Amino acid sequence: MNFVDVKNDIAFRKIFGNENRTESLISFLNAILDWEGDQRIASVQILNPYQLPNLRGGKVTIIDVRATDQIGRTYLVEMQVADVDGFGKRVLYYFAKSYSDQIQRGEFYRELKPIIFIGILDYVQTQNPNVISRHQVRDVETHEQTLHDVEFTFVELPKFTKSASEVETLTDKWIYFLKNAENIDVVPENVDDAGLQSAYQQASMHAWTRAELAAYDYASMREEDDRAKADARVKKALKQATEAAEAKGIEKGIEKGKIETTLEVATNLKHEGVPPSIIAKTTGLSLEEIERL
Repeated sequence: MNFVDVKNDIAFRKIFGNENRTESLISFLNAILDWEGDQRIASVQILNPYQLPNLRGGKVTIIDVRATDQIGRTYLVEMQVADVDGFGKRVLYYFAKSYSDQIQRGEFYRELKPIIFIGILDYVQTQNPNVISRHQVRDVETHEQTLHDVEFTFVELPKFTKSASEVETLTDKWIYFLKNAENIDVVPENVDDAGLQSAYQQASMHAWTRAELAAYDYASMREEDDRAKADARVKKALKQATEAAEAKGIEKGIEKGKIETTLEVATNLKHEGVPPSIIAKTTGLSLEEIERL
């Protein structure tokens, strides 16, 4: 059995944006957010259902999956394969737009519901050593949370190093699936959650149409291009920084050489008995500097 790469945009949207099989998205959200009791998601409505994009048109939307739950909370779930410029600002922009779009002019602010952004990143974004990091608006001194509708969760896949035999929690099983699906041949024996089982079924290439596989291959090529562009930007920035540092070092070396030569000339003139005022005019040193020679 061959599985697709879940990090692929088409695969991700097919698995989590399928309005007829929402059990996968519900299970994933509850596992990643670690919600229990009244917080747990019981049902979701997918606001941008999965559909095949126009191959020439590229990515249909930045946000891969957008959904609301039974109490009106909105989830923005995105897969990001490359560290692109302006990622943080883009996340804030889409968050703010989604939050403000909930009401129209003249409606009450109390109608606004929480927006929760979940970014699955195939690179390291934060200094937090944990795979999952949660970000909220809190007082920097007391850590009191007074703004409750704002939450960002990042899942950094490179930080996850567990093997199939080491994963125990449903959260770990989901992250293992996201990171490794394309490299495994069979569904792991410890997959006992209905939502995750459904995700494996949808990730099987046998369940894909020819048109879906063509779109999947196209998206893979485009994502490789994105990675290459990101790597090129990093290399260019490093090259520019190195060249600037080398140039600065050369300038410092030249300046240091000039100072050493000037001091040597002044010292020789002083030894020859040349008056300090003449030495000062000749070398540009101050009388105090000449006295210290």
